[in-house]
Amino acid sequence: MKIKNNDLKKNPLGYTKGIFCLKKILPFIFLIATTLANAQPKMEIKDFKKNFGVVKRGELVKLEYDFTNIGNEPLIITDAEVSCSCTGVDYPTQPILPNQSGKIIVNFDTKTVYDRQDRVIIVRSNDPQSPSKIRYKGNVLRK
Repeated sequence: MKIKNNDLKKNPLGYTKGIFCLKKILPFIFLIATTLANAQPKMEIKDFKKNFGVVKRGELVKLEYDFTNIGNEPLIITDAEVSCSCTGVDYPTQPILPNQSGKIIVNFDTKTVYDRQDRVIIVRSNDPQSPSKIRYKGNVLRK
């Protein structure tokens, strides 16, 4: 039996030796790398601006912001930054799985403020587009 030159370049499993074996493996490496690079959470806030209208000074205003993780990795909210001590924020501390929803609850205490109010809350998460902003506004009447 005579061995051809082409037969020397292949091993018994049929893979080409040397750098030419990358031709078979490279597409799989590329596919895995792009899949991992595209795996990320994404927070979508349904109504990020709210108007609480007109309230009397001293009232507690409660606002709920619904959001959904439209990404393909769990979303984790790490922090919510407020600009005033009159505002408190509650958010889920557990991961929000893909296609699941959650609520951010804002409590605004009006006993120390009056007139037109316009506030922004910065929500930080593991979303690559983080931080997200939510906003509320309204009027607080003096007594």
